[in-house]
Amino acid sequence: MKPHQRTFDRIREAVLPDFRERVADYLSDYEEVLQNEDADLDQVYAIAHQLRGYLRGLNTTRVLGMADWEDLDRRIQQTWLLFLEPE
Repeated sequence: MKPHQRTFDRIREAVLPDFRERVADYLSDYEEVLQNEDADLDQVYAIAHQLRGYLRGLNTTRVLGMADWEDLDRRIQQTWLLFLEPE
């Protein structure tokens, strides 16, 4: 299993079934960068923030529940943002 795969699996599970396929398409773009161990740290930092915004949008449109959003937002912060600072 790739590093942090569980976070992406959790996102897929949390999204309403009618929207899972569409969300999976978008998530693949985020996964490509965030799971790449050789990715530029500034890029990882920016993409992690974009993913947070995307999830916030899913929550606003009721595709993702509030409790799920809060948990996932916390996971993203702890995994990719807490220790990364752009140069």
